[in-house]
Amino acid sequence: MKRAQETFIRALLDPVHPVPEGLVDGAAHGAGRRFDVYRNNVATSLAEAICVGFPVVTRLIGQQNMNVLAGAFLRAHPPVNPILMRYGTDFPQFLSNTPQLAHLGYLPDVARLELAIRHSYHAGDADPIAPERMGDIPSEALLQASIRLAPAVHLVRSDWPIHDIWQFNTNDNAAKPQPGAQDVLITRPEFDPLVLLLPNGGGEWIQSLMQGNNIGTALDAACAKTPEFDMTSPLTLLLQGGAIISLVE
Repeated sequence: MKRAQETFIRALLDPVHPVPEGLVDGAAHGAGRRFDVYRNNVATSLAEAICVGFPVVTRLIGQQNMNVLAGAFLRAHPPVNPILMRYGTDFPQFLSNTPQLAHLGYLPDVARLELAIRHSYHAGDADPIAPERMGDIPSEALLQASIRLAPAVHLVRSDWPIHDIWQFNTNDNAAKPQPGAQDVLITRPEFDPLVLLLPNGGGEWIQSLMQGNNIGTALDAACAKTPEFDMTSPLTLLLQGGAIISLVE
């Protein structure tokens, strides 16, 4: 039974494979042409889902190239979940493993950013703490406190200027990207995700918080790489983005 299912899936996602033997329609006739139509509809829908889900990647490499990539991806990574919006989780890694794209080193990280934006949009709701609560805690106690972030919060770190690349391809007034590493924070204070560029050290600080460390330990980690780091700016971004949902002193 499992082998028959695998044969069916291979044939469904790749027109090179013949119609599975024994496949008939409701009138017990060979499914040939009807299967071809069904196969085309499935492949087209999945490929379109990849293109729609990664619009900046599509723009960077061109629609024709993206169509070819999407076809190759769906054959290598057929859906494992019936919810279409979850399809494409493996696409950034697929781009990393595609030799023809090696000269576009930033492309997988741009895809990771677009995937994180999508996941943020569909994440569950969570009530943020009141920003005033942070100010009510003495400094020493605050450094010992741990925070929990909302499900919609994502951090994407890259050796490439992914925030500027994303902005340049989504905003007509954005400046041309310049070389350099960038860390991006995604929050969702209301209905739509916000894509925010973090200051130097901000990525280390938030990553440490996500690993369960308290604020002081996260601050030490950030300062170890960026001695001039000030957590005021990234903390403000978290608070304004409704990203902190609990504070444990």
